[in-house]
Amino acid sequence: MSANFRSDNETPVADAIMAAILGANHGTAWAYADDDWSKKLDQAFSDLFRTEATVIPVSTGTAANSIALATVTPPWGSVFCHSGAHIYGDECGAPEFYGNGLRLVPVNGEHGKVRPDALKKAVRANEGHGVHSYKPSALSLTQATEGGTVYSIDEVRALCDSAHAIGMKTHMDGARFGNAIASLRCHPAEVTVEAGIDMLSFGASKNGCMAAEALVIFNQPQWRETAERLRKRSGHLLSKMRYVSAQLLAYVENDLWLEMARHANGQAAKFAEAIDSHAEASLEYPVDANEVFVKWTKEGFDHLMSQDIQFQLWPGRDDLARFVFGHSTSDEEVGLLLGSLHN
Repeated sequence: MSANFRSDNETPVADAIMAAILGANHGTAWAYADDDWSKKLDQAFSDLFRTEATVIPVSTGTAANSIALATVTPPWGSVFCHSGAHIYGDECGAPEFYGNGLRLVPVNGEHGKVRPDALKKAVRANEGHGVHSYKPSALSLTQATEGGTVYSIDEVRALCDSAHAIGMKTHMDGARFGNAIASLRCHPAEVTVEAGIDMLSFGASKNGCMAAEALVIFNQPQWRETAERLRKRSGHLLSKMRYVSAQLLAYVENDLWLEMARHANGQAAKFAEAIDSHAEASLEYPVDANEVFVKWTKEGFDHLMSQDIQFQLWPGRDDLARFVFGHSTSDEEVGLLLGSLHN
């Protein structure tokens, strides 16, 4: 038996989501997000976040992030994000491409988090001289972070207040948003729109869906046309969008998204506990959600690989690895991993 902890991107589609796809696969339906499923998204997400929501379904998180940022940032604008953010290091310049030259400004911070004082310092350092410089336009936060940690409600609110005070819009990259909410045990609105987030990339593909993501715009319906034109211009307006939208509707129905995220987080917690008591290995970051970053020796990691344990050695490091737990991670897989730690 082998066990795959490389990424939650590699997990299968959840049964309930596959059933939703099959349920949409009868007869014809209007194309280009003008189908009955897509038309229900605004109300479904307005109910979920207890505020007016505009939903732009897309097939990738990169598209959701890039369309969001380009919607509120001019080509001469800058977007501030953590130095380890996915938009900064893992999207091949897509935000800059969609935004016709907008600039991403990295902000350092412990455990993958931006802090208000660091944000203010970065904004001051990049203000420059009027029209000679980029204009601070947006703040993007990753929830859960690239280090597997989770921003608290108060942390998000403080950052949004700082950004809004200087006229910046706020965006949340929620590729693992379900895992973050499962960790916080709060209402999803509390750490987003009610804390000051203007736009959310609501991730689903990592947590049981198949090529399904949603850009959620809070209380700004006038941004819809810009976002929709960016979606079309970038090639992400799918003709058969019903298959994406049907997934998103099933995903949020009866809290399926939270059920799957709780499972993933729980499996990660078992491994984190084992590492915390290990004689040699240690945790690189606190474990808040479904990612566990482990510091160990090359020999230790080589041993795990020899036991058919799959994970990701962190680029540029042979003493750091990431283990990701998903909605389908079984007790047997975790048992194999834990047993291999000491064999």
